[in-house]
Amino acid sequence: MHVPHSIQQRLTHVWNQERWHKTNSAGWIGDAIYGVNDGLGAIFGIIAGVAGFTDNTHSILVSGFFGALASTLSMGAGAWLATKSESELRHQELEHERREIREDPEHEIEELSLLYQLKGFSEDQANEIARRIAKNEDLFVKAMAQEELGFQEESAGNHWKSAIIGSLSTLVGGIVPLIPLFFMTGWSAMIAAAIVSIVAHFAVGAAKSALTARSWWASGMEMTMAGVIVGVVAYGLGWVTTSFMHL
Repeated sequence: MHVPHSIQQRLTHVWNQERWHKTNSAGWIGDAIYGVNDGLGAIFGIIAGVAGFTDNTHSILVSGFFGALASTLSMGAGAWLATKSESELRHQELEHERREIREDPEHEIEELSLLYQLKGFSEDQANEIARRIAKNEDLFVKAMAQEELGFQEESAGNHWKSAIIGSLSTLVGGIVPLIPLFFMTGWSAMIAAAIVSIVAHFAVGAAKSALTARSWWASGMEMTMAGVIVGVVAYGLGWVTTSFMHL
C-alpha cells in the first residue's frame, strides 16, 4: 500500500498553514531558548557569586568566561547524548514492533483494529483499515508505532543538530552578562552586568511565550524573577564565604 506523493504534498501544505503544527521549527527554537536561558542564568549566577567574594573585575570576568565555555561544552555534550539515546531507544522500539509484526501479523492487525475502534471506527471499518495498512510492512510498523507507542515521524531528533544548537545558544546566553565587564571595571561594571542580565532574562522569557499560551509579559516577568533570585542568592553566598574566610 503506497501513499500517493500528491496526498503527502497536500497534507504538508495544510500543516504549513497551521502555525502551531510546525513542530520541527518549534523544536529547535525551543532548544535555542532553553540554551540561552541556561547559559544566561548559570553565568549570571557565577559572576554574581564571585562578585560577592571579590571586587576584582578581572577575576570576575575570567571566572564568568571559563564558566561560559564549560556550560557551552556541557550543554552540547548533554544535548548530543540525550538526543542520540532517544533515537536509539526509538529505533529499538520500532525494530521490536517490526519483529512482532513478522512473528504474529494477525495479532498485530487485531491490535491495530482495536486501537482504531477506540477512535470511533466501527469494527468492520477498523478491520478493513488495519488489513489495508498491513499490506505494506513499513506502513504497518509506522502505524503501530504511532498508535501504540505514540511515536510521530517528525518527532525524531538529530543529535548533531541538537548539540550545535544547544552549544551555540548556551554560549550566546553566557556571554551576555559578561559584555559590560569587557569595557568597565569596579561596581559600575557589576551594576551594568546585572542590568543587562535582568533585561536579557525578560527578553528570553518573552520570547519563550511564542511557544506557549502564556502572555509575553507574564513569561518575561517570571524569567526575570528567576534571574534576580539566582543573582541575589549567588552574591549572598559569595559574600558569606569571603566573610567566613576573614574571621
